Amino acid sequence: MSHCHPYAVLAAQRLLPVLRDADADGAVRRAAGLLAAGARAVELTTSTPGWAEAVARTAPLADAHGRPALIGVGTVTTARHAHAALDAGAAFLVSPHPAPEVREAAAERGAVFIEGGFTPGEIASSARSAGAAKVFPAHVGGPRFIRSLKAVLPDALIIATGGIAPGEVGDWLDAGAGAVGIGGGLPADPAALAAVFAALAAPCCGRGGCAGGREPRP
Repeated sequence: MSHCHPYAVLAAQRLLPVLRDADADGAVRRAAGLLAAGARAVELTTSTPGWAEAVARTAPLADAHGRPALIGVGTVTTARHAHAALDAGAAFLVSPHPAPEVREAAAERGAVFIEGGFTPGEIASSARSAGAAKVFPAHVGGPRFIRSLKAVLPDALIIATGGIAPGEVGDWLDAGAGAVGIGGGLPADPAALAAVFAALAAPCCGRGGCAGGREPRP
């Protein structure tokens, strides 16, 4: 079983699907399809009715290589959401903006929390706290904004999310984003979807792949 840190998995996968479905069944179906196509980390969101049930049903799944799935939960803005997500088996938590009570709950549980922000101060605070930050809504600043952030936060894992089309992912990665969150527009065809993940994938957890030890925090 792999013990890779979620940051290592996200930095290797480079494209993080963010699911906002009408119900838990839909979220489970889409997550299973993404895992079969080559994703290992998938983000469900608290905006989906029955999201905790969906997390509990997808967390035990494996990816196409037989490695344990890493199911994250996004739009986590309260301590109640944080605890419910972790109780359901979430591997990491994500907020769209600064969320002090989620940061506190994550620290209490020893959980991975990727805190969102938009201003340089918010992003720097998140990066100092946990080594990673979500930039949202990323499309407002564009890839040049990410490049500027990386100049002053070179060691931070920056996850750009919001208003980014699948065909634009390369531009954001070139600008310094460690991963890009995509909420829609991915191919429905399984083969085409697999090709997207295969084209973006980078080595994970060093040369040994993601079957080795826990990756240190960036």
